[in-house]
Amino acid sequence: MLRRLHLDQPASFAFTSDNQKWAEAQVTKYPEGRQASAIIPLLWRAQEQEGWLTRPAIEYVAEMLGLAYMRALEVASFYFMFQLQPVGSVAHIQVCGTTSCMICGAEDLVAVCKEKIAPNAHEVSADGKFSWEEVECLGSCSNAPMAQIGKDYYEDLTAAKMGELIDALGRGEVPLPGPQNGRYAAEPLKGLTTLTEFDSGNHQYNASVQLAHDIGDTVKRIDGTEVPLLAPWNQAAPTSGGKAATPAKKAPAAKKAAPKPAAKKVTAKSATAKPAVKAASAPKAAAKASTAKAAKPAAKAAKAAPKAATASTTGEKKPRTMSKPRAAGADDLKRISGVGPKLEGVLNDLGFWHFDQIAKWGEGEIAWVDSRLKFKGRIERDNWVDQATEFAAEK
Repeated sequence: MLRRLHLDQPASFAFTSDNQKWAEAQVTKYPEGRQASAIIPLLWRAQEQEGWLTRPAIEYVAEMLGLAYMRALEVASFYFMFQLQPVGSVAHIQVCGTTSCMICGAEDLVAVCKEKIAPNAHEVSADGKFSWEEVECLGSCSNAPMAQIGKDYYEDLTAAKMGELIDALGRGEVPLPGPQNGRYAAEPLKGLTTLTEFDSGNHQYNASVQLAHDIGDTVKRIDGTEVPLLAPWNQAAPTSGGKAATPAKKAPAAKKAAPKPAAKKVTAKSATAKPAVKAASAPKAAAKASTAKAAKPAAKAAKAAPKAATASTTGEKKPRTMSKPRAAGADDLKRISGVGPKLEGVLNDLGFWHFDQIAKWGEGEIAWVDSRLKFKGRIERDNWVDQATEFAAEK
Protein backbone atom coordinates (compact mmCIF):
# COMPACT_ATOMS: atom_id res chain seq x y z
CA MET A 1 0.00 0.00 0.00
CA LEU A 2 1.27 3.47 -0.89
CA ARG A 3 1.59 5.58 2.25
CA ARG A 4 1.70 9.31 1.79
CA LEU A 5 1.17 12.34 3.98
CA HIS A 6 -2.42 13.54 4.16
CA LEU A 7 -3.19 16.58 1.99
CA ASP A 8 -4.72 18.65 4.80
CA GLN A 9 -2.17 19.37 7.50
CA PRO A 10 -2.27 21.54 10.64
CA ALA A 11 -0.04 24.60 10.72
CA SER A 12 2.14 23.44 13.59
CA PHE A 13 2.79 20.87 16.29
CA ALA A 14 4.20 20.95 19.81
CA PHE A 15 4.22 18.38 22.58
CA THR A 16 2.33 19.25 25.73
CA SER A 17 4.73 20.18 28.52
CA ASP A 18 4.39 16.74 30.14
CA ASN A 19 4.84 14.92 26.85
CA GLN A 20 7.87 17.09 26.07
CA LYS A 21 9.48 16.06 29.36
CA TRP A 22 8.63 12.43 28.61
CA ALA A 23 10.14 12.69 25.10
CA GLU A 24 13.34 14.28 26.36
CA ALA A 25 13.66 11.49 28.94
CA GLN A 26 13.41 8.85 26.21
CA VAL A 27 16.35 10.36 24.33
CA THR A 28 18.60 9.96 27.37
CA LYS A 29 18.13 6.16 27.21
CA TYR A 30 20.36 5.90 24.16
CA PRO A 31 24.18 6.19 23.98
CA GLU A 32 25.86 9.31 22.68
CA GLY A 33 25.53 9.61 18.94
CA ARG A 34 22.60 7.15 18.88
CA GLN A 35 19.79 9.46 19.96
CA ALA A 36 18.07 8.97 16.61
CA SER A 37 17.09 5.54 17.96
CA ALA A 38 14.41 7.30 20.01
CA ILE A 39 12.48 8.22 16.88
CA ILE A 40 9.84 5.46 17.11
CA PRO A 41 8.72 6.17 20.70
CA LEU A 42 8.72 9.92 20.02
CA LEU A 43 6.67 9.59 16.83
CA TRP A 44 4.31 7.24 18.66
CA ARG A 45 3.81 9.72 21.50
CA ALA A 46 3.14 12.49 18.98
CA GLN A 47 0.50 10.28 17.37
CA GLU A 48 -0.99 9.46 20.76
CA GLN A 49 -1.31 13.16 21.51
CA GLU A 50 -2.90 14.17 18.22
CA GLY A 51 -4.63 10.94 17.16
CA TRP A 52 -2.65 10.70 13.92
CA LEU A 53 0.86 11.58 12.77
CA THR A 54 0.96 14.97 11.07
CA ARG A 55 3.76 16.40 8.98
CA PRO A 56 4.52 19.14 11.55
CA ALA A 57 4.78 16.42 14.22
CA ILE A 58 7.22 14.37 12.12
CA GLU A 59 9.35 17.45 11.51
CA TYR A 60 9.20 18.45 15.18
CA VAL A 61 10.52 15.03 16.24
CA ALA A 62 13.21 15.20 13.54
CA GLU A 63 14.32 18.54 14.98
CA MET A 64 14.51 17.10 18.49
CA LEU A 65 16.76 14.31 17.28
CA GLY A 66 18.84 16.35 14.85
CA LEU A 67 17.61 14.36 11.85
CA ALA A 68 16.84 15.45 8.31
CA TYR A 69 13.06 15.54 7.82
CA MET A 70 13.26 12.83 5.17
CA ARG A 71 14.80 10.37 7.65
CA ALA A 72 11.91 10.82 10.03
CA LEU A 73 9.38 10.56 7.20
CA GLU A 74 10.98 7.30 6.07
CA VAL A 75 10.30 5.79 9.48
CA ALA A 76 6.77 7.19 9.75
CA SER A 77 5.76 5.97 6.29
CA PHE A 78 7.34 2.51 6.71
CA TYR A 79 5.53 1.34 9.84
CA PHE A 80 1.79 0.70 9.74
CA MET A 81 1.57 1.60 13.42
CA PHE A 82 1.77 5.24 12.31
CA GLN A 83 -1.42 6.76 10.94
CA LEU A 84 -0.64 9.40 8.30
CA GLN A 85 -4.25 10.56 8.00
CA PRO A 86 -6.98 11.55 10.50
CA VAL A 87 -8.60 8.69 12.42
CA GLY A 88 -11.75 8.30 14.50
CA SER A 89 -11.89 10.30 17.72
CA VAL A 90 -12.81 7.22 19.78
CA ALA A 91 -10.85 4.43 18.10
CA HIS A 92 -9.08 3.28 14.99
CA ILE A 93 -9.71 -0.43 14.43
CA GLN A 94 -7.04 -2.58 12.81
CA VAL A 95 -8.36 -5.93 11.61
CA CYS A 96 -5.73 -8.60 10.99
CA GLY A 97 -6.23 -10.09 7.53
CA THR A 98 -3.29 -12.48 7.31
CA THR A 99 -3.59 -16.25 6.82
CA SER A 100 -4.75 -17.54 10.22
CA CYS A 101 -7.23 -14.72 10.75
CA MET A 102 -8.42 -14.84 7.14
CA ILE A 103 -9.16 -18.57 7.42
CA CYS A 104 -10.98 -18.03 10.72
CA GLY A 105 -13.26 -15.21 9.56
CA ALA A 106 -11.38 -11.91 9.22
CA GLU A 107 -13.41 -11.06 6.12
CA ASP A 108 -16.57 -11.12 8.23
CA LEU A 109 -14.98 -8.64 10.65
CA VAL A 110 -14.05 -6.35 7.76
CA ALA A 111 -17.65 -6.53 6.51
CA VAL A 112 -18.88 -5.34 9.94
CA CYS A 113 -16.44 -2.42 9.84
CA LYS A 114 -17.66 -1.47 6.37
CA GLU A 115 -21.25 -1.56 7.55
CA LYS A 116 -20.88 0.20 10.88
CA ILE A 117 -17.98 2.61 10.24
CA ALA A 118 -17.31 3.44 6.59
CA PRO A 119 -17.28 1.54 3.27
CA ASN A 120 -13.55 2.13 2.70
CA ALA A 121 -10.51 1.71 4.90
CA HIS A 122 -9.10 4.91 6.45
CA GLU A 123 -12.41 6.73 6.06
CA VAL A 124 -13.73 8.30 9.25
CA SER A 125 -17.30 7.39 10.20
CA ALA A 126 -20.07 9.93 9.75
CA ASP A 127 -20.13 10.69 13.49
CA GLY A 128 -16.33 11.10 13.51
CA LYS A 129 -15.86 8.40 16.16
CA PHE A 130 -14.32 5.51 14.23
CA SER A 131 -12.06 4.51 11.37
CA TRP A 132 -10.68 1.13 10.32
CA GLU A 133 -8.16 -0.66 8.16
CA GLU A 134 -6.99 -4.18 7.39
CA VAL A 135 -3.41 -4.88 8.47
CA GLU A 136 -0.85 -7.62 8.20
CA CYS A 137 -0.21 -10.20 10.91
CA LEU A 138 -0.46 -8.84 14.45
CA GLY A 139 1.00 -12.02 15.93
CA SER A 140 -2.02 -13.45 17.72
CA CYS A 141 -2.63 -16.35 15.33
CA SER A 142 -3.71 -18.83 18.01
CA ASN A 143 -6.59 -16.49 18.89
CA ALA A 144 -7.72 -15.76 15.32
CA PRO A 145 -9.56 -13.81 14.12
CA MET A 146 -8.55 -10.72 16.02
CA ALA A 147 -8.25 -6.96 15.81
CA GLN A 148 -6.29 -4.27 17.58
CA ILE A 149 -8.43 -1.46 18.97
CA GLY A 150 -6.60 1.36 20.67
CA LYS A 151 -3.69 -0.22 22.54
CA ASP A 152 -5.14 -3.69 22.99
CA TYR A 153 -5.91 -6.91 21.20
CA TYR A 154 -9.48 -8.19 20.97
CA GLU A 155 -9.21 -11.87 20.10
CA ASP A 156 -11.38 -14.87 19.21
CA LEU A 157 -13.82 -12.53 17.51
CA THR A 158 -16.99 -13.21 15.57
CA ALA A 159 -18.88 -10.80 13.35
CA ALA A 160 -21.55 -10.40 16.03
CA LYS A 161 -18.95 -9.71 18.72
CA MET A 162 -17.18 -7.15 16.54
CA GLY A 163 -20.48 -5.31 16.10
CA GLU A 164 -21.04 -5.33 19.86
CA LEU A 165 -17.56 -3.94 20.52
CA ILE A 166 -18.07 -1.04 18.11
CA ASP A 167 -21.47 -0.25 19.61
CA ALA A 168 -20.08 -0.34 23.16
CA LEU A 169 -17.19 1.95 22.27
CA GLY A 170 -19.63 4.31 20.59
CA ARG A 171 -21.56 4.56 23.88
CA GLY A 172 -18.39 5.58 25.70
CA GLU A 173 -17.70 2.17 27.22
CA VAL A 174 -14.35 0.38 27.07
CA PRO A 175 -14.95 -3.36 26.58
CA LEU A 176 -12.50 -5.73 28.24
CA PRO A 177 -9.84 -6.75 25.69
CA GLY A 178 -8.30 -10.19 25.23
CA PRO A 179 -10.09 -13.40 24.21
CA GLN A 180 -13.80 -12.80 23.66
CA ASN A 181 -14.85 -16.45 23.96
CA GLY A 182 -13.96 -17.11 27.59
CA ARG A 183 -10.39 -18.29 27.10
CA TYR A 184 -7.82 -17.15 29.66
CA ALA A 185 -5.02 -16.74 27.12
CA ALA A 186 -4.11 -18.99 24.18
CA GLU A 187 -4.82 -22.45 25.61
CA PRO A 188 -6.80 -24.96 23.50
CA LEU A 189 -10.51 -24.23 23.17
CA LYS A 190 -11.36 -27.52 24.92
CA GLY A 191 -9.10 -26.74 27.84
CA LEU A 192 -5.51 -27.46 28.85
CA THR A 193 -4.00 -30.75 27.75
CA THR A 194 -0.62 -30.10 29.37
CA LEU A 195 0.40 -28.07 32.41
CA THR A 196 -3.04 -28.82 33.80
CA GLU A 197 -1.98 -27.55 37.20
CA PHE A 198 -1.54 -24.10 35.73
CA ASP A 199 -2.22 -21.41 38.31
CA SER A 200 -2.98 -17.87 37.23
CA GLY A 201 -1.98 -16.58 40.64
CA ASN A 202 -3.94 -13.67 42.00
CA HIS A 203 -4.97 -12.34 38.59
CA GLN A 204 -8.42 -12.82 37.19
CA TYR A 205 -7.13 -12.26 33.64
CA ASN A 206 -3.91 -12.88 31.74
CA ALA A 207 -1.18 -10.27 32.26
CA SER A 208 -2.02 -8.14 29.22
CA VAL A 209 -5.76 -8.10 29.87
CA GLN A 210 -5.23 -7.55 33.59
CA LEU A 211 -3.18 -4.42 32.90
CA ALA A 212 -5.83 -3.11 30.52
CA HIS A 213 -8.49 -3.85 33.13
CA ASP A 214 -6.54 -2.00 35.82
CA ILE A 215 -5.89 1.03 33.63
CA GLY A 216 -9.55 1.18 32.73
CA ASP A 217 -9.37 3.14 29.47
CA THR A 218 -6.95 1.82 26.88
CA VAL A 219 -8.40 3.74 23.95
CA LYS A 220 -7.80 7.06 25.66
CA ARG A 221 -5.13 9.18 24.04
CA ILE A 222 -2.20 10.64 25.90
CA ASP A 223 -2.02 14.40 26.24
CA GLY A 224 0.29 14.30 29.21
CA THR A 225 -2.42 14.74 31.85
CA GLU A 226 -3.43 11.12 32.28
CA VAL A 227 -1.56 7.87 32.87
CA PRO A 228 0.92 7.47 29.97
CA LEU A 229 -0.03 3.95 28.99
CA LEU A 230 2.90 3.55 26.63
CA ALA A 231 5.61 4.08 29.19
CA PRO A 232 4.73 2.55 32.54
CA TRP A 233 8.44 2.27 33.36
CA ASN A 234 8.58 6.07 33.67
CA GLN A 235 5.46 6.50 35.72
CA ALA A 236 3.89 5.42 38.95
CA ALA A 237 2.13 2.10 38.48
CA PRO A 238 -1.64 2.38 38.08
CA THR A 239 -3.71 1.30 41.01
CA SER A 240 -6.47 -1.25 40.77
CA GLY A 241 -8.88 1.62 40.26
CA GLY A 242 -7.16 2.61 37.03
CA LYS A 243 -5.59 5.85 38.25
CA ALA A 244 -1.90 6.46 38.55
CA ALA A 245 -0.49 6.72 42.00
CA THR A 246 0.46 10.34 42.54
CA PRO A 247 3.35 11.44 44.69
CA ALA A 248 2.37 12.54 48.14
CA LYS A 249 1.91 16.27 48.40
CA LYS A 250 4.33 18.16 50.56
CA ALA A 251 2.90 19.10 53.88
CA PRO A 252 2.21 22.82 54.01
CA ALA A 253 4.90 24.74 55.81
CA ALA A 254 4.04 25.49 59.40
CA LYS A 255 2.67 28.98 59.73
CA LYS A 256 4.84 31.44 61.56
CA ALA A 257 3.47 32.84 64.76
CA ALA A 258 1.47 35.81 63.54
CA PRO A 259 2.59 39.08 65.10
CA LYS A 260 -0.72 40.77 64.29
CA PRO A 261 -2.56 39.92 67.52
CA ALA A 262 0.39 41.21 69.53
CA ALA A 263 0.51 44.36 67.43
CA LYS A 264 -3.18 44.98 68.02
CA LYS A 265 -2.69 44.54 71.76
CA VAL A 266 0.08 47.12 71.82
CA THR A 267 -1.92 49.51 69.64
CA ALA A 268 -4.96 49.22 71.81
CA LYS A 269 -3.18 49.76 75.11
CA SER A 270 -0.15 51.91 74.38
CA ALA A 271 -0.04 55.54 73.35
CA THR A 272 3.43 54.96 71.87
CA ALA A 273 2.08 52.54 69.30
CA LYS A 274 1.56 55.07 66.52
CA PRO A 275 5.06 56.53 66.70
CA ALA A 276 6.39 52.96 66.74
CA VAL A 277 4.51 52.20 63.56
CA LYS A 278 5.80 55.38 61.96
CA ALA A 279 9.33 54.55 62.99
CA ALA A 280 8.98 51.08 61.56
CA SER A 281 7.73 52.45 58.25
CA ALA A 282 10.53 54.99 58.00
CA PRO A 283 13.09 52.55 56.57
CA LYS A 284 10.50 51.44 54.01
CA ALA A 285 9.93 55.01 52.96
CA ALA A 286 13.65 55.59 52.67
CA ALA A 287 14.07 52.41 50.69
CA LYS A 288 11.20 53.44 48.41
CA ALA A 289 12.79 56.83 47.81
CA SER A 290 16.20 55.36 47.05
CA THR A 291 14.58 52.79 44.76
CA ALA A 292 12.73 55.50 42.85
CA LYS A 293 15.92 57.52 42.60
CA ALA A 294 17.84 54.60 41.15
CA ALA A 295 15.01 53.31 38.96
CA LYS A 296 15.96 55.15 35.79
CA PRO A 297 19.65 54.22 35.66
CA ALA A 298 18.79 50.66 36.76
CA ALA A 299 16.21 50.37 33.99
CA LYS A 300 18.76 51.65 31.48
CA ALA A 301 21.33 49.15 32.67
CA ALA A 302 18.82 46.31 32.50
CA LYS A 303 17.76 47.38 29.04
CA ALA A 304 21.33 47.66 27.86
CA ALA A 305 22.43 44.20 28.95
CA PRO A 306 19.58 41.89 30.02
CA LYS A 307 21.51 38.84 28.83
CA ALA A 308 24.56 39.80 30.86
CA ALA A 309 22.40 39.88 33.99
CA THR A 310 21.15 36.40 33.23
CA ALA A 311 24.66 35.18 32.54
CA SER A 312 25.82 36.26 35.99
CA THR A 313 23.32 33.91 37.63
CA THR A 314 23.56 30.98 35.21
CA GLY A 315 27.28 30.86 34.42
CA GLU A 316 26.57 31.72 30.80
CA LYS A 317 29.07 33.63 28.71
CA LYS A 318 28.10 34.95 25.31
CA PRO A 319 30.47 33.67 22.61
CA ARG A 320 31.83 35.90 19.85
CA THR A 321 29.21 36.06 17.13
CA MET A 322 29.13 37.39 13.59
CA SER A 323 26.38 39.30 11.82
CA LYS A 324 27.16 37.44 8.58
CA PRO A 325 29.56 34.77 7.28
CA ARG A 326 33.02 35.59 6.02
CA ALA A 327 33.57 36.46 2.37
CA ALA A 328 34.49 32.87 1.48
CA GLY A 329 31.03 31.75 2.61
CA ALA A 330 29.55 29.95 5.60
CA ASP A 331 30.72 26.50 6.67
CA ASP A 332 28.32 23.60 6.32
CA LEU A 333 27.42 23.23 10.01
CA LYS A 334 25.22 20.25 9.12
CA ARG A 335 28.43 18.20 9.01
CA ILE A 336 28.32 18.26 12.80
CA SER A 337 26.47 15.18 14.01
CA GLY A 338 23.24 16.32 15.62
CA VAL A 339 22.86 19.48 13.52
CA GLY A 340 20.11 19.36 10.90
CA PRO A 341 18.98 22.01 8.40
CA LYS A 342 16.69 23.79 10.84
CA LEU A 343 19.20 23.76 13.67
CA GLU A 344 21.84 25.14 11.32
CA GLY A 345 19.47 28.03 10.66
CA VAL A 346 19.07 28.61 14.40
CA LEU A 347 22.85 28.74 14.83
CA ASN A 348 23.15 31.18 11.92
CA ASP A 349 20.48 33.38 13.50
CA LEU A 350 22.49 33.38 16.74
CA GLY A 351 25.56 34.52 14.81
CA PHE A 352 27.48 31.27 14.25
CA TRP A 353 28.56 30.51 10.69
CA HIS A 354 31.92 28.77 10.97
CA PHE A 355 33.46 25.71 12.62
CA ASP A 356 36.22 27.72 14.26
CA GLN A 357 33.61 29.79 16.14
CA ILE A 358 32.11 26.68 17.70
CA ALA A 359 35.56 25.18 18.33
CA LYS A 360 36.33 28.08 20.71
CA TRP A 361 33.33 27.52 23.00
CA GLY A 362 34.10 26.87 26.65
CA GLU A 363 31.67 25.89 29.42
CA GLY A 364 30.16 29.38 29.67
CA GLU A 365 29.69 29.71 25.90
CA ILE A 366 28.14 26.24 25.70
CA ALA A 367 25.71 27.16 28.48
CA TRP A 368 24.79 30.39 26.66
CA VAL A 369 24.04 28.64 23.36
CA ASP A 370 22.38 25.65 25.06
CA SER A 371 19.87 27.91 26.81
CA ARG A 372 18.77 29.22 23.41
CA LEU A 373 18.13 25.83 21.81
CA LYS A 374 14.75 24.13 21.89
CA PHE A 375 16.17 20.79 23.02
CA LYS A 376 18.90 21.26 25.60
CA GLY A 377 22.05 19.23 26.22
CA ARG A 378 22.76 18.28 22.63
CA ILE A 379 25.96 20.35 22.37
CA GLU A 380 27.84 18.26 24.93
CA ARG A 381 25.93 15.09 24.14
CA ASP A 382 27.11 15.14 20.51
CA ASN A 383 30.52 16.75 21.19
CA TRP A 384 29.93 19.69 18.89
CA VAL A 385 33.11 21.45 20.01
CA ASP A 386 35.35 18.46 19.25
CA GLN A 387 33.68 17.88 15.91
CA ALA A 388 33.93 21.56 14.99
CA THR A 389 37.61 21.58 15.98
CA GLU A 390 38.32 18.71 13.57
CA PHE A 391 36.40 20.34 10.70
CA ALA A 392 38.10 23.67 11.32
CA ALA A 393 41.52 21.95 11.20
CA GLU A 394 40.68 20.49 7.80
CA LYS A 395 40.31 23.99 6.41
